[in-house]
Amino acid sequence: MKRYAVISAGLLLAAPISAEEINETLDAAADGTVEIYNTSGSVTVEGWSRDAVEVTGTLGEEVEEFIFERDDDTVVVKVKPIEGKSSGGRSTSSHITVRVPQQSDIDVATISADINVDDLQGEQELQSVSGQIDTEAFVAEIEAETVSGDIDVVGNTDDIEVELASVSGSISVRDLSGTIAMQTVTGRLSVAGGSFSEAGMQTVNGRVEFRSNLRKNGDLEVETVNGRISVTLIGDVSAEIDVNTFNGRIKSCFGPKPEKTSKYAPGWELRFTEGKGEGSVNIESLNGPVTLCKE
Repeated sequence: MKRYAVISAGLLLAAPISAEEINETLDAAADGTVEIYNTSGSVTVEGWSRDAVEVTGTLGEEVEEFIFERDDDTVVVKVKPIEGKSSGGRSTSSHITVRVPQQSDIDVATISADINVDDLQGEQELQSVSGQIDTEAFVAEIEAETVSGDIDVVGNTDDIEVELASVSGSISVRDLSGTIAMQTVTGRLSVAGGSFSEAGMQTVNGRVEFRSNLRKNGDLEVETVNGRISVTLIGDVSAEIDVNTFNGRIKSCFGPKPEKTSKYAPGWELRFTEGKGEGSVNIESLNGPVTLCKE
């Protein structure tokens, strides 16, 4: 059965309406989907133990319509600005907090609004053009993407699959375990803590830092065109290691020494087997030094 609540925000008024407080609740499936859209301001999503979705916060002055409805197992929360007022600013900024059942899957999209997610165990699909994304990882997949906003993900001990991408924002991951793919054109990539069976980090212009555990049979791929690379492997290491630079020195804390690729070229290479060589570590930099260590 479809249930909905819609607050119209002065579509026919010639002048902008004043900011409006909202506090609305709908019953929801314990493991359904919640779709959220807001142009500017902020979106905070919090998991809770109730089988309901609650929306609280403040709508911007230039909001045309607030849509809050349920269709089967999907709940939609949408803040719609007046046409031509979607570029952001104080009058269009809406700040909403959405509480959802902990097992819910969420799909959040914004233009300049920041996205914050906490205490949610369902799948997350998060997209923003220029807003920042901060989320906490539990047991389900996460996909997060921005154009110019930064992405920050904090994990726990459960294995999950994470895909993160940005054009010009930085991406930071802490205490995550499982598999991860990180990609940016211009921006820093950072992984600290956790344990991985597969990790991929790619950037065109930016520094790359990896300080984590690579599991037995695990694979690590790190690549940059212009930027420093720092890789620190925590714990026992068992991998085939291959490091290459076209224009940059290689510093290694392992036994084997880097070698010049050619006496006429500035590139360096380092290839060796650590332990039983069960996994693989491949590091490549076109312009920039590489540091490889363990602890």
